[in-house]
Amino acid sequence: RKITHPPPRLFLSNSTSALIIQGRTSESFHAGILHEVTVISVVRRCVLAFSLLDFLDCGRGAPVRMECNNPSDFRIEADGVVYAARSLQRSPQHALVLLVKAIDGTTQQQWTTQVRMEPPALSSQQVTGNTDLMEISFPSRRNSQLKRMKRDWVIPPINVPENSRGPFPQELVRIRSDHDKSRALRYSVTGPGADQPPTGIFIIDPISGELSVNKPLDREHISNFHLRAHAVDLNGNQVENPIDIVINVIDMNDNRPEFTHQIWNGTVPEGSKPGTFVMTVTSVDKDDPKTANGMLRYKILSQTPESPTSNMFTINNKTGGIITVAAGLDREKVPQYTLIIQATDMEGNPMYGLSNTATAVIRITDVNDNPPEFTAEMFSGEVRENRVNVIVANLTVTDKDQPNTPAWNAVYKITGGDSTGRFSVPTDPTTNEGLVTVVKPIDYETSRTFVLTVEAKNEVPLARGIHYPHLSTATVSIRVMDENESPYFEPNPKLIKLEEGLMPESALTIFTAQDPDRFMRQKITYSKLSDPANWLRIDPNTGRITTIATLDRESSYVKNNLYNATFMGLDDGKPPANGTGTLQIYLLDINDNAPKVFPQEAEICEKPEPNAINITAVDGDLNPNAGPFAFELAHRPFDVRRNWTITRISGDHAQVGLKIGFLESGIYEIPIIITDSGNLPMSNTSYLRVKVCQCDINGDCTDQQHIMAAGLGTGAIIAILLCIIILLILVLLFVVWMKRRDKERQAKQLLIDPEDDVRDNILKYDEEGGGEEDQDYDLSQLQQPDTLEPDAIKPVGIRRLDERPLHPEPQYPMRSAAPHPGDIGDFINEGLKAADNDPTGSGSTAGSLSSLNSSSSGGDQDYDYLNDWGPRFRKLADMYGGCDD
Repeated sequence: RKITHPPPRLFLSNSTSALIIQGRTSESFHAGILHEVTVISVVRRCVLAFSLLDFLDCGRGAPVRMECNNPSDFRIEADGVVYAARSLQRSPQHALVLLVKAIDGTTQQQWTTQVRMEPPALSSQQVTGNTDLMEISFPSRRNSQLKRMKRDWVIPPINVPENSRGPFPQELVRIRSDHDKSRALRYSVTGPGADQPPTGIFIIDPISGELSVNKPLDREHISNFHLRAHAVDLNGNQVENPIDIVINVIDMNDNRPEFTHQIWNGTVPEGSKPGTFVMTVTSVDKDDPKTANGMLRYKILSQTPESPTSNMFTINNKTGGIITVAAGLDREKVPQYTLIIQATDMEGNPMYGLSNTATAVIRITDVNDNPPEFTAEMFSGEVRENRVNVIVANLTVTDKDQPNTPAWNAVYKITGGDSTGRFSVPTDPTTNEGLVTVVKPIDYETSRTFVLTVEAKNEVPLARGIHYPHLSTATVSIRVMDENESPYFEPNPKLIKLEEGLMPESALTIFTAQDPDRFMRQKITYSKLSDPANWLRIDPNTGRITTIATLDRESSYVKNNLYNATFMGLDDGKPPANGTGTLQIYLLDINDNAPKVFPQEAEICEKPEPNAINITAVDGDLNPNAGPFAFELAHRPFDVRRNWTITRISGDHAQVGLKIGFLESGIYEIPIIITDSGNLPMSNTSYLRVKVCQCDINGDCTDQQHIMAAGLGTGAIIAILLCIIILLILVLLFVVWMKRRDKERQAKQLLIDPEDDVRDNILKYDEEGGGEEDQDYDLSQLQQPDTLEPDAIKPVGIRRLDERPLHPEPQYPMRSAAPHPGDIGDFINEGLKAADNDPTGSGSTAGSLSSLNSSSSGGDQDYDYLNDWGPRFRKLADMYGGCDD
């Protein structure tokens, strides 16, 4: 029907202390007691959650709680709004009576009133048709609630509850036009939900104008619809301006709260004070949050375990924040709490609200509120002397805190009984035990027992207000056991100073060892472990050390004047023990080494200008038995001082140069006498091997291939020629003899007529200096190894006295048993005599003439006999014969 009055309201007055109901009442109130009832009209069917009445507090300030006597059909919210809890059917026979009670939350004062709900009276205009429908009329009706705005009418929204059970279609409102009295009209609606998606939700009877909903609505899907109603005549002409109709879907409490997580995990330290925040749980409700359907409230349903009290935590009913409300959280007793949290809509109304639950797991975290305690007040152990890095005792502790955390890990400290720092107590990371360990050797002869005081603490300090108990300190008794210790030499190493050159069987010193075992009677025997030069011997019983060889400071076994020898001392304990000692002999230098020239080889040009040679004297001795040195040339051979000069530059250096302006190329050995500065000076003649060569403009030698030939003197050349001739003759004779033997006694035919002078036939030279290159010999016979026997090897060539061969001399085999004709033998003997008389042949490094049993006369000789050799040797006689000049 048409709404003719606002909904009744209940007011609680402070001044009159009476309940006042705004609406149609039959009588007034007296002294806070309602004598009659409030009458309201109820349509044929009332849908669940339709707001029927609205009771308000009249500003008392204290909370007022509303209750009714029929909670199965009606419910009263905290704001005083009364809702129908289910669909109600109109009963025309009798009115529905509802008893409402208001209770002051502070004083507990109560007021009671009755609300009578009757069916509305029927008007004459509603006799025909569906009289339950509200009509939407046009401006001609004065009692309508429509308000004119320009030419359109603003229609109040139509509220339709969601999830209605029907039957469908369910009429909502009737649209009427004043023109329907004079002519037939057709009604229609347009908009989403009608002719636009989602279509078919709302339909209208084109003739009666009844607007109906065709299916249940879901506010969580679409909360409102905007439709437009049209009225046209049968020709389709518009007779009224379209009317906007807003249909609001009234929220129903059809969605339970849903927690965002089913299991919530939180932590709180043990021993936390009341009011400590723990965690926040949240849930969501799809219902309208502006209504009680979406307003959630939280509470804790249960706590497991209920220790020490059943209410250790509380929750903010609006925000879901969980805090502690009681003291006594102890991880060692209760490590974890499990809370069942409930979220209820309808602002937590347990009768009408929908609920859901989740689990909150609160883990109590550990703090260091339990110190470590030793399991015993006294511990004991034993250790053998001189042992290190060994565990002598295990200290066990208990700690109620969480294992393997800084609040549980123990740290041990020795607070007494170890003034020398011989022990330490590390922690076993697995068992948390203290391992008493020896870190420095212990001498049984000095200390036989130790009594340690050990303290145990955690890695982190204890919580405030907690102190370490007496059991956090323990006593450790350690017994030291005696062992056979090794003998030791004192001092080690032992240093003695001696002069080198000490003769064998000389006593040096007594090197003995001591036995640290004062409580054991043992004998020590000695032996030698290391003596690199094998100079020393030790007496096994007394430790006396003597020499068995001459001590030489210049030996390669002496480093920095020190000679080291190692000896061992062995006791007769069980088991035997040994120790080693080192004897260091510092050898003092004596003048026992003659100086030498360095370098021993040098080069110089034929024409020095002013090419000279710098030499250095080296001496194995030390100062003052070494430099400064004195340098001079030897007196022999005579040509040394005639050809060379030596000049001292400094105490260790001198310069050798040519005294003459030219010297032919060759290799010369210059004898140099060097004398050191010792107390008893020592001299030595060193040979400086000098290569005289032809040089280029840069002073570098250019005749490396002709050194041998250019360096030979005249006497050497003659000796070489004689040797070559003799060897060739011997080879030819040997070949001829072999041929004669093969031709059956044809050897009587001599190669050379014996009546002829052999020397005249062979020595036919037109000039001096001929050699192998000047002779036309058939040397193919020398390459027939089948005809030669390597019985004797004869070197060829004769060199000067001061010359050394640069390359190995060629050697020719010859048979020792070859026959020699008589006149050839005479020739050989004469040649040997001539070579023996040659003054240059005695010093030849080749030694070819001496290998033929020639004797070396040596010394100065008279060369005048060369005149007897014929005109070919006269020039040599002129050069070497006569006086010295």
